[in-house]
Amino acid sequence: MKTLVITGASRGIGFSTAEHFLEQGWRVINLSRQTCSLEAVKNFSVDFSQENWQEQIREDLLQEFSQAQQISVIHCSSAYGSGGLESVQDQTLRQDFEVNLIAPILLNQILLDKMSPGSSILYLGSTLSEKAVKGVISYVISKHGVVGLMRSTCQDLAGTGIHTACVCPGFTDTEMLRQHLQGNTAMLESVKARVGENRLIQPKEIAQTLFFCSQNPVINGSVIHANLGQIEN
Repeated sequence: MKTLVITGASRGIGFSTAEHFLEQGWRVINLSRQTCSLEAVKNFSVDFSQENWQEQIREDLLQEFSQAQQISVIHCSSAYGSGGLESVQDQTLRQDFEVNLIAPILLNQILLDKMSPGSSILYLGSTLSEKAVKGVISYVISKHGVVGLMRSTCQDLAGTGIHTACVCPGFTDTEMLRQHLQGNTAMLESVKARVGENRLIQPKEIAQTLFFCSQNPVINGSVIHANLGQIEN
């Protein structure tokens, strides 16, 4: 049985990814604070910003893989704290690093023994995985770290038949982006103008990209920018 283990499938890119894998005949297990509303998804309630979350779910989670033949792990959960170098709070730093970097490592460690050749570990990065903007230092640093984590995954799992990649979406039409824009129509049009096709990316498009990566080991170790051709100033 092909099984997707995904974090953050309650909304946005994670939701669309869970939906797409279900359409392809996969079993889907979601780990997040809020449940994924798709009926076929098995949900585990997890807050990755809290200590020892892994011990609370380890035993029950591992029981889900007695018949798993191919496992894809996709790390979609993400914390987006605000604050620049001069103002970021230590709590924001710790939360972003816990959710965006430490949690994926710990989840990988739980699942690795169940993953056979042909399985995959995929990370969701950002355009800010390889550049920076003002005012979100903890997010920028952690998303840079996700690329390093993917590259370390590639090296540490060489020869196992488990492949990895980091998909970096551009401006995607998600609740997180809409909240960031705060309903500002002019700002939304400005964002669209920075995309080669003058539109926001749809979460389904990123879901399809992640599915492609899960099925193609040739991309092992790759950083894949899925941004419709972002226009740089």
